[in-house]
Formats: sequence, structure tokens, C-alpha cells
Amino acid sequence: MARLDGKVVVITGGASGMGAATARRFVAEGAKVVIGDLQVEKGEAIAQELGAAATFIRTDVGIEADVKAMIDLAVEAHGRLDCIFNNAGFGGVAGPIDQTDMGAPYASTVACLLTGPILGMKHAAPIMKEQGGGSIVSTASIAGLRGSSGAPVYSALKAGVMGLTRAVAVELAPHHIRVNAICPGVIVTPIFLFGQQPKAGSNVSVEEALRPGFRNLQPIPRAGEGFDIANMALFLASDESAFVTGQAFVVDGGLTTTMSVVGDVANSPIAAAIADLVELPAWMQAE
Repeated sequence: MARLDGKVVVITGGASGMGAATARRFVAEGAKVVIGDLQVEKGEAIAQELGAAATFIRTDVGIEADVKAMIDLAVEAHGRLDCIFNNAGFGGVAGPIDQTDMGAPYASTVACLLTGPILGMKHAAPIMKEQGGGSIVSTASIAGLRGSSGAPVYSALKAGVMGLTRAVAVELAPHHIRVNAICPGVIVTPIFLFGQQPKAGSNVSVEEALRPGFRNLQPIPRAGEGFDIANMALFLASDESAFVTGQAFVVDGGLTTTMSVVGDVANSPIAAAIADLVELPAWMQAE
């Protein structure tokens, strides 16, 4: 048997990056998957690629009605909900704290990175309680574990996801609902373009372009990949993690075990790795 045979999973941010890798992995392991994302074209393409086992629905995770509709679709189509992976995310508002834009960029960052997981948990919990169990997984980040300049709001919200995970894990444990988080390290996804568009003339994907620069950022000498996160999510969605809850699992190739964790983003290997791909935002340019 495949590890997720008969299970129904909702994945937010499933149209690209780590979410798409997870959708592919879960379907290969026998799951029925509902993908929620704002990227309609990419989301529909992933669903088509995965066939009858996958469904796409346009979802803004910061809007409660959207999250409810996404979860309702999974239950209506498949009769249950075994796992929700609150994975949707983006870099959001960035730069020095004294230059933080507290308007729409801040609001949209909070809505996606913290309100999204809260809403996912809120609407998954009643269904999982009724059916006697389930697994809730959310994407946090090593940015919530260690400080780095240039992304204070992102770091704070990812730390918030871990706090939320621990609190809700205690609340839902009597119902056999596990609640865990994954803390990715530096993974080759478009989030590391920091909202910038790739420079013209490149014939390779963002992931291919990032790999060389990200290869030596951590002790394991290769770039982190979406499938690395998908493999951890698979464990947490499967019955193999039946006695695991309230934890934040670091998947970073050993990055946080060393003294080389990024402190000053502008002078970091990350900035050097992407400088040929995009025009660096002003806050990332070394003085």
C-alpha cells in the first residue's frame, strides 16, 4: 500500500514551489489532493498533470470564505479531510524595521503568513474532530528560529506559526488531531527573488538558476529542494506520525547547526546568489 492510500489532503500554495512538490508526492502515495492557490494558471496546470486525484480551487488564504470553500470542496468531493498543509506563503513586506510599510504590503503579509494558517486550522478542526482525527501541518521557517536583518515581519510571523502550532496541538490532541510545523531552510523556490522579476535573457528556470549559488550555503553540499519539504510533509500527513504533535521540524541541510546562518542579508551568500538573476531591492544592496 502507498503511504497515503485513502487519505484526502488540502494543500495551500500548491501551484508552485514546495506546495507543488508536495502535491505530486502525495498523489504518488495514493492521496486525493485539493490545491488552493492564487496562481490560477499554474494551479490548473498542476491539477491537470496529476489527473483525477487532484482538484484546483482559486484560494486567497487570508479570506475566510475562500478557505472554507476550499475545505468544503475537499469534503464534498471525497467525504473527509485527513490533512491540511497550510503552506501558502511569499516574502511579503521586507526591509529595515524603520522603513516597514505598514499599509497594504504589511496587511497582505500578515493575511497570508499567519491569518492563513489560523483559518486553515479553524475550518479543518471541526471536520477532523467529527471523524476522530487528522493531521494539520503548517510551513514555518528557520527565519522564525534565528534572526536576520531585512525580514523582521516575515521572521516574526513564522515564529508566530510555531507558537500557533504548539497551542493548537495541545487543544486538539484529545481529538487525535496532530498539529505540526515544518521549518524549511534555503530552498530553491521563487520566494528568494524577493518579489523581483528575473532579468531578461535567462533561458533557465528560477530553480535551475538558484541551485549553483545555494549549493554551499549549508553543511550538506547541495541546494535544498521542494521534494525535501514534501518528504517531511508526507511523514506528518501519514499514520507514521501518529504519536507526533506540537513540533517544528527543521529541514535545512544543517544550516541552523552552524555559525554561518545569515545575519546580514545584504552581505550574505543569498544576496550574492541571486544578484545575477534580479535587480536587488535597495535594502538588499550592501553599502
